[in-house]
Amino acid sequence: MLNGKRALVTGSTSGIGLGIARALAAQGVSVMLNGFGDAAEIEALRAGLAREFGVTVLYNGADLSKSDGAGELVRDTEGRLGGLDILVNNAGIQHVAPVEEFPLERWDAVIAINLTAVFQGIRAALPGMKARGWGRIVNVASVHGVVASVNKAAYIAAKHGVVGLTKVVGLETAEIDVTCNAICPGWVLTPLVQKQIDARAEAQGVAVEQAGRDLLTEKQPSKKFTTPEQIGELAVFLCSPAAANMTGIALPMDGGWTAQ
Repeated sequence: MLNGKRALVTGSTSGIGLGIARALAAQGVSVMLNGFGDAAEIEALRAGLAREFGVTVLYNGADLSKSDGAGELVRDTEGRLGGLDILVNNAGIQHVAPVEEFPLERWDAVIAINLTAVFQGIRAALPGMKARGWGRIVNVASVHGVVASVNKAAYIAAKHGVVGLTKVVGLETAEIDVTCNAICPGWVLTPLVQKQIDARAEAQGVAVEQAGRDLLTEKQPSKKFTTPEQIGELAVFLCSPAAANMTGIALPMDGGWTAQ
């Protein structure tokens, strides 16, 4: 189905991005990994994926907070893989504070990575996709691209922006075989969310396990974390022929959060 395609997954050295990269590699897709971490661990991850799935797996540690970092990453991927068919914009950061206490530098950083880099990546990838007559763009937004929570002004502004950008790109490419869709997960037990759980446990003086359960109970009716593997399978579906006429949409994967 996707065998021989070439993908770039940002923020794919752990968490959701790694789940998506693994799911694509399992379909025969060559993958460019991107993200931060220990160099030796990343190389072991890259080599392990290549060995397990028999596909080309490369790595570029581009800093997406830098001016046109995402565009440069796309161009490097096209050069080293011979083209780019699937772009998954997943990289993200978080900062939690009330609006009046939110540091301007943290606002700028969250917007740069969670929104501006998504735009830059799409802007760089579209010409090649249009020239080849096929492309799939999957933006990992968030349930917070649909609804809001307190103390997350920058993250929610960025994710709402990603959902809006997804709609615009979906409309602009509607007449060609290029689609752009967003996945909007609720709570997924990633390193980013684990930091929030740890901070909550410390602030409330409770066990980390209890803090995690409390977090789920507040918003996610299923009371279960979505897994990176589940999100990976949804990303594969959005790249499949079955989803060829799905574009410009935001798909919640939130255990019923937005159904309330």
